[in-house]
Amino acid sequence: MRERVIEQHLVRRVKELGGEVRKVGWIGRSGAPDRLVLLPGGKTFWVELKATDQKPSRIQEREHTRMRVMGQDVVVIDSLQAIDSLLTVE
Repeated sequence: MRERVIEQHLVRRVKELGGEVRKVGWIGRSGAPDRLVLLPGGKTFWVELKATDQKPSRIQEREHTRMRVMGQDVVVIDSLQAIDSLLTVE
């Protein structure tokens, strides 16, 4: 499945929950996640979207690890089911 379709589903589901999805542009920082999800109640996490069966690059994995060490919640999503599972648990 294309990344764009997965992104549209993420935005729709987050809006249904009363949240927002922000597309983030990083200047001088390769590999950082492309979306920030803000949910009611103060729940915030970073999302790296991938087409189905695609994996983050080494640069992306390194940046995700750096962010996690700093206490950030970073998730990689490559399917509609992953979005539904993530948002059901939240």
